[in-house]
Amino acid sequence: MPVTQNVAPGAPGIPARWTSSAKSGVGTSLSPAGQIWFTISHGILNEIYYPRLDSACTRDLGLIVTGPDGYFSEEKRDAAHIIEPFEDGVPAYRLVNSAADGAYRIEKRILADPARPALLQEITFTALKGVPGDYRVYALLAPHLVNAGMGNTAWVGEHKGKPVQFASGRGTCLALASSLPWRTGSAGYVGFSDGWQQLRNTGELDPACQRAENGNVALTGEIGFSATETKALLALGFGATPDEAAEHAFASLNRGFEPAAKSYVEKWRKWQKSLLPLDRHTASGINSYRTSTAVLATHRSITTPGAAVASLSIPWGFNKGDDDLGGYHLVWPRDLVETAGGFLAAGDAASALQILDYLSSIQQPDGHWPQNAWLDGSVYWPGIQMDECAFPLLLADALHRAGHLPRARLITFLPMIERAASYVVRNGPVTGEDRWEEDAGYSPFTLAVEIAALLAAVDLLDACGMPEPATYLRETADGWNDQIERWTYVSGTAICTQAGVDGYYVRIAPPDSAEAGSPKDGFVPIKNRPPSDSNRPTEAIVSPDALALVRFGLRAADDPRIVDTVKVIDAQLRCELPQGPLWYRYTSDGYGEHEDGAPFDGTGQGRPWPLLAGERAHYELAAGRRNKAISLLAALEGSAGPGGLLPEQVWDGIDLTERELLHGRPSGSAMPLVWAHSEHIKLLRSLHDGAVFDMPPQGVKRYTEDRTVSPFRTWRFNNKIRTMPAGKTLRVELLAPAIIHWSSHNWATAHDSQTAENAFGIHLADLPVAGLPEGSTLIFTFFWSATGDWENVDFSVISGEQDSQ
Repeated sequence: MPVTQNVAPGAPGIPARWTSSAKSGVGTSLSPAGQIWFTISHGILNEIYYPRLDSACTRDLGLIVTGPDGYFSEEKRDAAHIIEPFEDGVPAYRLVNSAADGAYRIEKRILADPARPALLQEITFTALKGVPGDYRVYALLAPHLVNAGMGNTAWVGEHKGKPVQFASGRGTCLALASSLPWRTGSAGYVGFSDGWQQLRNTGELDPACQRAENGNVALTGEIGFSATETKALLALGFGATPDEAAEHAFASLNRGFEPAAKSYVEKWRKWQKSLLPLDRHTASGINSYRTSTAVLATHRSITTPGAAVASLSIPWGFNKGDDDLGGYHLVWPRDLVETAGGFLAAGDAASALQILDYLSSIQQPDGHWPQNAWLDGSVYWPGIQMDECAFPLLLADALHRAGHLPRARLITFLPMIERAASYVVRNGPVTGEDRWEEDAGYSPFTLAVEIAALLAAVDLLDACGMPEPATYLRETADGWNDQIERWTYVSGTAICTQAGVDGYYVRIAPPDSAEAGSPKDGFVPIKNRPPSDSNRPTEAIVSPDALALVRFGLRAADDPRIVDTVKVIDAQLRCELPQGPLWYRYTSDGYGEHEDGAPFDGTGQGRPWPLLAGERAHYELAAGRRNKAISLLAALEGSAGPGGLLPEQVWDGIDLTERELLHGRPSGSAMPLVWAHSEHIKLLRSLHDGAVFDMPPQGVKRYTEDRTVSPFRTWRFNNKIRTMPAGKTLRVELLAPAIIHWSSHNWATAHDSQTAENAFGIHLADLPVAGLPEGSTLIFTFFWSATGDWENVDFSVISGEQDSQ
């Protein structure tokens, strides 16, 4: 294929940026042959992903209209936008972009070709002022084929004698073809010689700009509209070579839009028909349930079954460059389990099972899951979060209880279950970071997930005929559950006085770095050592995370401590908005726009999260207040953008139209947030069932009904308790064999207890001290059997602390 050597000036272009994260539409073909995922905002295509869900290939693809007397109009900036799906639950879209000055109207239909990796965009241009001949319409495409803006090459060329716009980067190529052949074309460097600059400055494309290499590049082509030809079909094909990409583009053009649309719609209709009928139409006429189910399905991988990303967006993308490769198009195990829960709530157990399979495949050898990862499981952020390590156990249990994981299938997941349970019991209960990827310490949310997951693992191991390890997990869960209040409940603070309550659960109890462990012991902290005592913070941070204690079945909704915490949450975090109340993540949250609306840049101010209205609605339902839950459902749905997509956050300030920030409407954060759509589906299912859909029953039975307490208190190097209730047995747990040398009489007499290794590689011994008088001090140290060394440090525990249960 001949390639002109007319290279545009201005290499390598201005620093690359992504685009708005406020998507109004997302879609894919549900076809293995497609391998295309697309996003829409401001009336144009944004990021298109190929060949993998975690690889963005474009920044955007929109139109520029020029006319007499230097007329210049860009549809994404200078038009009003309307978007609607082809039908409920089918994420193919009709768009109408009407020029703000009344000069023209652009109508589009957009979908991905199910037969091949190509995107189809049918465009109808109507002149509303003057005549069609007054206007020229150009397509402007910004390739980001390397999952980044820099490092791309673009050129104007031909394929089998027909003009095509090409781009390539790192082994991926695209070809943009038109049913009305391109009249002129240009390739240039963004900010210097791209088509936007040429048209804005001169009204014409520069024929000398035919190639732009290894930079931030853009392609521009004039669509061959005329007085009689007002409809064009653009096909954006992808492939490993320029010719392959062009073949795909022209094959889609030749087949035409209607056959592709018929196949696309049929695939989506078939999948949507298989789901439970939880349909619900909002005031805008959008079927919110089918929108949410389509969002979940659109965020699944085709090539890696079971993988799904958190969002096809990059928060504040217009302010993010090539150093933000991942955006939210990464796998977060927590979000992925929430997604599986959404599928399960909608009646698609097969998708939930695929997710469990995928999670099993990316589990790390020691049993944990990465904080987030690319689709192939390679780690992106290096952190470890304990709730993410526990969540897959809850998914396995939910599938097992629902009959979708019979014993024969369950046994295939046994290695995953054992490794995950082992990691949780060896490294919990302290969290590496909380669920918001921030502070380490004791978190009620993480504790709730960990304890519920251990009880889930108990049932799974029992079902596989493994009672001994199951017993240990049950005992550990009981011990941790007993101490939730000791770790995370505070009283007597100024916040308590202001709210008129005795106390509340904090967001996270900070770790005490002074609690250093022994290297011989082998316990390795996730980040820092946990605190040893409760009620330390005087002004602890408030968060709705404590509602997880109810959601996961560990505390009753009417528990006075929960009720008081809800009062504090509402006093500190509730935000009244036009759609209803929403909540902030926690006091002093810094993840959001700045006060003046400037985008988050590492600092900012957290804004209300619609997701948290769903979590609060589940709490209200658990408390028997169905009408409140329904009202909060409306607030959640009322936070959606114009296409029905749910944002991560909404703007809580005054309208800042110049920044596209309107009171109560989506902010510049991720949209859609798949987790929010999963919560929406689960809430619809919960309201349908009259009970919280994903509440594990084990904790409810054990702790809120039977009020089980543990006969043990556990001492570890990552949990050095200093006091324990009278009447408890002290369980010492180590990660290496040892003899525990201990005394209850200040070494006047001493005893030796040999540890024994259990199924999880923990060496433990129960010291018979339940009968010690209140106020007694137990002293102990260790002789490490493997090395023949003494610890040379004495540790002590005082008997007599009262249980808070």
